[in-house]
Amino acid sequence: MGILEDISKTIIDASTTLSQDKFHALKRAICMEDNENAEWVLKQILKNYEVAQDIKFPLCDDTGIPHVIIEIGEDREISGKLINQIHKGIELGLNNLPARPMAVIGNEIQRIEQSEGLFERPGMLRPASILIDNVNDESTYKRDISPDTLNVHFLLEGGGPEIRAKTLRVYHKRSFDNVINTACEWLEESLKMLGCTPSIPSIGIGRTHYEATSLLLKSIAYGNLDNQNEYEQKITQRLNETGIGPMGFGGKTTVLGTYLNIGNQRASGVRIVSIRPSCFVEPRVATLKL
Repeated sequence: MGILEDISKTIIDASTTLSQDKFHALKRAICMEDNENAEWVLKQILKNYEVAQDIKFPLCDDTGIPHVIIEIGEDREISGKLINQIHKGIELGLNNLPARPMAVIGNEIQRIEQSEGLFERPGMLRPASILIDNVNDESTYKRDISPDTLNVHFLLEGGGPEIRAKTLRVYHKRSFDNVINTACEWLEESLKMLGCTPSIPSIGIGRTHYEATSLLLKSIAYGNLDNQNEYEQKITQRLNETGIGPMGFGGKTTVLGTYLNIGNQRASGVRIVSIRPSCFVEPRVATLKL
């Protein structure tokens, strides 16, 4: 199998298969839930996961925007050819899935106005700019990247969570709690309107809007619901106390867990915070090791 086919298969895996830690988290939530309606919703979500994985069918009609993170060791190289292959492999994967056609036709203005319609082929949906990650990354989700590592992580990011996402400065007042409380307040408001709970919200805290959002995306790629630190657990507990519950039906499970990724900070009165309240079919992530 060539690299284009490998990438195509990985895109399909990302769209149709969820990680074991998320299955574990959902099953724990079902066992703990004492709200009859909420328990029923959680069981239907689990069934959706199992059917999608079994028949390789997208977890959601919104098949998402491809995002790519390349994880590279010091003895490996990235060529322009590889970048082109990633783009072509994504196009092949979206067509083979098949994904929902979402790419807008036209020039800059026509794309904004969506006045010329959509491309029929799903593969015309281009990925976001590629992120590069190496051993020098400093964050909560810092990776132990060996010299021979070359991993390509594919994320499919849906539109609903993007509508409810937010990236803005927070005056930290020399208080970690102040920054986290502000992020939780944003999430509490966004989760009320998300509709597709339970969520796995992601938080990135950095020096710039780009960096904070990059940290958020890395947390989605690297986070693990079976291994949550004390701050992630506290945020999860607080958000579950809102009582929004699965699909807004109430109960104990508004979120299945939290990803919190804190990077470098600058001497300043503000911290840039990015939040994303992922819907219940996310994170949709798969990795190709080269």
